[in-house]
Amino acid sequence: MSGLLWQKPGVAVDAQIQRFLAGDDVILDREFFLHDIAASRAHAEGLQRIGMLGADELEGLRRELAHLAEDFRSGTFVLDGRYEDGHSAIEARLTERLGDAGRKIHTGRSRNDQVLVATRLWLKEKLARVASLSREIAGVALDRAQAERHLPMPGYTHIQRAVVSSAGMWWAGWAEAFIDDAVRAADTFALIDCNPLGTAAGYGVNLRLDRDHTTAALGFSRLQVSPVYAQLSRGKFELAALEALGSATLDLRRLAWDLSLFTSAEFGFVALPAQYTTGSSIMPNKRNPDVIELMRATHASVAAARTEIEQLLSLPSGYHRDLQASKGAIFHGFGRGLAALELLPALLANLEWREERLRAAIDSGMYATDVAVDAAIAGVPFRDAYRAAAASSDSAGQGRTPEGSLAARTSPGAAVDLRLDVLRERLARAS
Repeated sequence: MSGLLWQKPGVAVDAQIQRFLAGDDVILDREFFLHDIAASRAHAEGLQRIGMLGADELEGLRRELAHLAEDFRSGTFVLDGRYEDGHSAIEARLTERLGDAGRKIHTGRSRNDQVLVATRLWLKEKLARVASLSREIAGVALDRAQAERHLPMPGYTHIQRAVVSSAGMWWAGWAEAFIDDAVRAADTFALIDCNPLGTAAGYGVNLRLDRDHTTAALGFSRLQVSPVYAQLSRGKFELAALEALGSATLDLRRLAWDLSLFTSAEFGFVALPAQYTTGSSIMPNKRNPDVIELMRATHASVAAARTEIEQLLSLPSGYHRDLQASKGAIFHGFGRGLAALELLPALLANLEWREERLRAAIDSGMYATDVAVDAAIAGVPFRDAYRAAAASSDSAGQGRTPEGSLAARTSPGAAVDLRLDVLRERLARAS
């Protein structure tokens, strides 16, 4: 490979210092490498459009970049310790194959410019996946809300039995949550969908770069105009993307908590498909809901990534090497978060309610609120109705059924009026 671009004559590169400076770049850049190749192609096209490359040089660069992408996908080319990072690997390969034309690929760029556009493209891809998965999860929840809208189940507050609820209401709650998660991911996608390519190290370059061309070539919706803001947005946009992911993993965590409780012997409301459980290594009598427990843990990784980037951003304006650490944070945060979300649609589609356990858990006291509201409808002041219902909660269920309780729940969004059509319309608009 060619020497380090930034190396000064007469100054030896200390291997230990260089290892510290490089960090995990080579390993992490494997994740962003194909995006870096795509951006390098667009940059080469832009250079040719302003006369910095000849048509033959551009054709050679396009060809070799395509070959490099193919070799990387197949494993023929490995990004490893021979290279400082992904960007230097691209330049080394092009120089080896094309000579001076390969050396020209870095004209008008900085390594910071390269990683900024590669990670921006990667974040767009991941946010699109968050939105897609959130829509899929919401769709499963809506279908089950419709199918099981009349299935009674206990409703809890403070993890205490509170009122009669329904599977339809439970599912509708998660449907609306993940619709919002899809909308938030799409909104964040729109926020970061701007092209930083051509801003160099944050001050532009002495070339009339065709940034409009690279914006269109890379599929960005708009140009990130200010080179200074391109630097200010690094970390800020990563943080926004992780917050959008975190919106979905927060909902996943609470849903997983419900399922952790509902699958326990004490509740016994839900049976999971066997593949979502594992056997104990010491207790032959039990199966463990490991999948939902690890789903529950996933948000911790997303929150940790968000915190890491937030702490990096205590910087003045301009580029700083500190921001190198943001690559690892988004890699680990999205790696864990998306892996968990990808398992959720099938899990939700295939879990089974144990109806007899659901009904058995509905006790007399859970009708006390119905008794109080009925009295209020009859004209009793609610405070008085409340006290009377509390005093007779042990007998509140006499003459009442779960179906009757649900049939009287007429407030918008409640059991009788789930308004699933409204949620479906929102889901369609989010697609």
